[in-house]
Formats: sequence, structure tokens, C-alpha cells
Amino acid sequence: MNYEVIVVGGGPVGMWLAAELALARVSVCVIERLEEPSDQSRALTLHPRTLEMFDMRGLKERFMKLGRPIRTGHFSMLNTRLDFSVLDSSSNYTLFIPQVITEKVIEEHALKLGVVVHRGMEVVSVREQEQGVEVVSVCTSGPQANVSVMTAAYVVGADGAGSIVRKQAGIAFPGTDTTLTAILADVELANPPESGVHSEYSERGGVMIAPVYPDVYRVILTTPRMMDIPKDVPVTLEEVQTGLYDLLGTDLDVSNPRWLSRFGNATRQAQTYRKGRILLAGDAAHIHFPAGGQGMNVGLQEAANLGWKLAGVIRGWAPDTLLNSYHDERYPVNTQFLRNTEVQTRLLDFTPAVLAHRQLHEEWFRQPEINRSMAEQISALDVCYPAAGNVPQHPLNGKRFADFELWLPDGMTSYAYDLLHEGRFVLLHLAQDTKVSNELRHISLSHISYVEAVADELPVGWRDVHTVLIRPDGYIAWAISVKQTDISNVIKDGIVTLI
Repeated sequence: MNYEVIVVGGGPVGMWLAAELALARVSVCVIERLEEPSDQSRALTLHPRTLEMFDMRGLKERFMKLGRPIRTGHFSMLNTRLDFSVLDSSSNYTLFIPQVITEKVIEEHALKLGVVVHRGMEVVSVREQEQGVEVVSVCTSGPQANVSVMTAAYVVGADGAGSIVRKQAGIAFPGTDTTLTAILADVELANPPESGVHSEYSERGGVMIAPVYPDVYRVILTTPRMMDIPKDVPVTLEEVQTGLYDLLGTDLDVSNPRWLSRFGNATRQAQTYRKGRILLAGDAAHIHFPAGGQGMNVGLQEAANLGWKLAGVIRGWAPDTLLNSYHDERYPVNTQFLRNTEVQTRLLDFTPAVLAHRQLHEEWFRQPEINRSMAEQISALDVCYPAAGNVPQHPLNGKRFADFELWLPDGMTSYAYDLLHEGRFVLLHLAQDTKVSNELRHISLSHISYVEAVADELPVGWRDVHTVLIRPDGYIAWAISVKQTDISNVIKDGIVTLI
């Protein structure tokens, strides 16, 4: 075989998955249709859980230097903002950063880890065989369509809404078609809003304006008339000018469009995220109205979930059935996510009834508990996976692992996320139980790092934790209480059955 895994699609999701696999010493390549990375930034926001994920790999500071932290977010363009600053996270903010920059950082990280990237190649066939998958692609440039045939043990489609991988695998993509559209325009504004950022919504329509680069602003427009225009109708500068004038009484001297696009609210989800040796991630697995800037973030978090599982199966320490848990864990999370975007879309209308509903939501979000709950949902900090049934029950099982400061045996301090830089499981022993720690020190497994530490201040819910096993994607596989009897054997059994 040419590779152990072939990832089709070199956007942020595909490239992050490839990086996660390479971190685990998996032979992986990315096949990407575009000869050069796109200069268009569909996404502009990294959410708290995504920033935590990058922190676990030692990359967060690289993104922070290139982006701008924002403490609030929006829900369906409501005036009452979601407050991320109250969230229990070391990344209690969103990071405003163009997708072009995000992709550049991720690709540099992937290449450094040894990921092979084949650009200018379009996949035309994906065929599963008994021992692997055959991928046929053709060169997208040059006078001749050179054909390339590669094989791998597994193929992951991260190739967008029109995924050739999903279609070739025969995976259904049920859902709903577009019923409304909105406009995205990256343009120059000679007379931008004073603050540079502006948002308003009324019976005439809705508009959001934010600077993307020093001389480029992103304008999102939706009006009663625009909403009915089919998605494939090209956007014109005149349409943007008219929309701005109708809503603001000025077109802000808009000019020099860098990118004009019309997007819709089609909502679909793949019937399964896995079919044999073929898996899906990102837009290949689900599409939605881009409400709240969640799409790319969700895809990146999927890649983190899938990466260590594929690596475990390929490296031989996990059975093939572990890959089924990728669908089992992510499908329900993404179903809730799609419902969230559909609710936001329902609020993007201009009838008196919908405007009244928007006012009601404004009032609800002024309640701290409701505001925080929605901020946790948008940021993906509320994601919790089903706890394994073969380990002792504990309230932390399946929950997100939050960062905190640790004291190590050598007297040095470390943040917990630093322990995950290598992308391995971390068996974290906190109880200073000499008998157990002497036994655990002799554990020698390539996919598990054993760490002894203590903390001056533990997160909520950690007071009784003796030992905890943290997954490579930053979720708690299981935690064991100091009250548990026969702790040594329980931990050993938990390691054996962690998958």
C-alpha cells in the first residue's frame, strides 16, 4: 500500500486529521484538488473548545499571535451577545482569525510532522477492496490528465459538501434543501462604521460588518427580497450597494470586491460517518447554514476524535470496532449542532411574528444561566461523550478535560494541557498513593503516558479523583475516586478495556 491513510480534502479539517495521524506515526497523505491554498476565508472564528484543542498540541500561542480575542459572540444576529468570558476555560473567548491564516498554521504543522500533500489532484474514484481502499485521481492542470492510483488501509473524505468520497461510498446524505439565502461580501469600505464593527436587524433586513484585514471588511446581508434569490445566482457589487443603502441609508462607499458569495440554509447529515474502510469528516459529513461560525470548529473537533482512533487501529492496540465509536459519539453531537443552526435560521425572518420571537430571545439571553448555557453549546464546551460501561462510574467520565496547573515530582509546574502535546493517552495520578504509583510506573504502553502530579487547586468535580485517564482528544476516558476499593486492579482493568 502507498499509505496507511489517505485523506481526501486539504482544507482545515482534512489537514488537521492528517496532522493528528502523523503525530501518532501513521503514514498519511492528503489529496487536494486546488493547486494552491484558497485565498478566501469562509470562517473567521475559532471557538473556545477548538482553542483548547490547539493548546493540547502546543499550537495555541501561534494562533493567538495572528488573531484577535473577542469575549462575546452572537446568536442569530441578536443584540444580546453571548458572554464567553464567564466560561470555565483557559480559552474563554473566541479568536477572530481569517480561515486563510488558520489553514496556513495547520498545514505548516502537518508538513512538519511529515504529512505528504498532493495538490492539483482531483479524486474521481474511491473503491473499497478486501484489504484496503483504492483511490484514483487526475491532475487538474496541464495539457494531459495524468492519472494517479494510490491505495491505503483507510480513506477519510474531508472533501466538502459535494464529497466524491461520500458519493462513491454510497452513503446517503438526507436532509433539507435551501429555502433562504444570504450574501457574503469581502469588500473595501471608504466610509466604514466608526467602530469598524456593526450589526443591526429590523423588518428591513439584517447586516453584520467586521474588518477582516486592514483594508477589507466582511459584509453579511440578508433582506426580505434577497432571501428568495436562488443560491446559484451570482452576487453583484450593485446588489451589495443597494442592500447596504436600504438598511443603513448609506452604502459606505463600498468598492473593490475581493469575494462575493451567496449561501443558503440547506441542512444535511450523512447517514453514517463510517462505511467499512471509508470515513467522513467536516462538510462531507454535514452541511448547514453558517450560523454562529461553528462549522469549521465542529469539523476540527471531529478530526481530533477520529485521529487517535484510526491511529490505534492501525498501530494495533485497538480493534477495528473502535472506529464505530466515531459515528456513535459525533453523530448525536452534530445532530444537536444542526438543530442549533436551524433555530438560528428560523429567527432570520422579517415578519412581525419572527421579530417578536427575536425580542423574546433577547430577553431570555439576558438571563445569565441561559446565556451561559448557550455560550457553552456554541463553543462546544458542553460536549460530553457516553461513558464506557466497563469502568467504575464517576461524574467526570466522558466529560471534557479542562486545563489546570500541576506540580510535578521534580518540583516544576506544568499546565495539564502540556501533557497532551504528543497526542497520547495520559494516565494522571493525583493521589500520591505510593503503593499504586510504584505499580503504575512499570506500565509500558506506546500509546499511554504515565504522569504523577499534585495540584494546589483542582477543577470542580476533581476533589475525590485518585487517577484519571485522559484521551488524546482531551476527553476523560474514566476517573477513579479515592473511595474506590482495590484501586490498583481497577486501574489496570481500566487500561486494558479503555477502548
